[in-house]
Amino acid sequence: MSTPWQRYAEEHARTADTMAAVLLFASFLFGSEITMSSEERPHAVGITIALAAVGCGALLWQRSRPRTVVAVSAVCTAAASGLGHLPTPLLLGGLMLALYRLAVDTDRPTARRYYFAGLALVVGAATVFDPGAVPWPLKTISPAAWLLLPIVAGNAVRLQVAYLEAVQARAEYAERSREEEARHRVGEERIRIARELHDVVAHHLALANAQAGTAAHLSRTHPDQVHRILGDLAGTTASALRELKATVGLLRQTDDPDLPLAPSPGLAQLPELTEACETAGLTVHFSVEGTPRPLTAGVDLTAYRIVQEALTNVTKHAAAEAAYVRLDWSRDRLTLTVTDDGTATAPAATTAPGSGFGLIGMRERAQSVGGAFAAGHRDGGGFEVTTRLPLYPSATETEPEERTS
Repeated sequence: MSTPWQRYAEEHARTADTMAAVLLFASFLFGSEITMSSEERPHAVGITIALAAVGCGALLWQRSRPRTVVAVSAVCTAAASGLGHLPTPLLLGGLMLALYRLAVDTDRPTARRYYFAGLALVVGAATVFDPGAVPWPLKTISPAAWLLLPIVAGNAVRLQVAYLEAVQARAEYAERSREEEARHRVGEERIRIARELHDVVAHHLALANAQAGTAAHLSRTHPDQVHRILGDLAGTTASALRELKATVGLLRQTDDPDLPLAPSPGLAQLPELTEACETAGLTVHFSVEGTPRPLTAGVDLTAYRIVQEALTNVTKHAAAEAAYVRLDWSRDRLTLTVTDDGTATAPAATTAPGSGFGLIGMRERAQSVGGAFAAGHRDGGGFEVTTRLPLYPSATETEPEERTS
């Protein structure tokens, strides 16, 4: 968390640099007055002021030209050391700030090179040109330690800024990923609801149309049967309304107390489905091979919807009197087969396997649970839909066989 001074320096960089340059100019002049007690103070006051002005004035460009500023500050500080001024932190302040800015804005090798170059200038000038007998540790070890401090601090700040930027980048990427995942899930949910609406509307409207046509035909020949067919037609429309209400209810909020809680249809409702088709004049023959097994909700709904859509297509598009639904149960899969004995040519939407929204929806349903789907005309006439849905045996089903083996 940044301090008020840091926030002010970031928002008013030019003012902060000017204030720092003025303070370091004053410290440079004050540091030039410090000498060893046994030494005479240097008298080159004008040159010292000029060096302080140039070295500290260059700090105004430390953000845009950090390398140049380090070079100018190092030359001015070295010249002051050559005049006999003791290289204390007050005298080295401008060079220290320049090295810190260089370490923050550049990489570690660049900061290291400029550190050694600046240190060589200051220590060399203090050692060669200083006429006084200043102890060598004050002219070598002390400048090396003080100039190393801003390099270490600048590298630490640079690494911290890079870390915070990386964390922010990861957070933004995670946010984008969550948004994309949410959009993907919304798209999948919309497709699923659209598929449900298609199955419900297409099936019940096709049955209602067939029942109405049958009633109109029988009204002239067998008027006594019209009442029963009209009753079935009312039941078909009522069932359509119930399923539409349940499907559209998926669009409501989850906390809606009026959300319908009716279970999804499954293979258990196939007898009701075949009876509804028979009222429309289509005879449905239902057969089962193998031993039925419990299904997951997704596979159960998929199997029911595929049979429903296949019978709807027979009712709408095929000149058929009978349809055949066969469920073949095996150990690892359920095979659904729906055929008809129609002889009329199907519309263009269903002539080619895989074309038309009905066949596309059935294929998508089968693939969504890991199954396979095939549809096409039979050689002997009629149309056939075959779906293979995977089944996964549970541990309780496999244990007795393992013991008997």
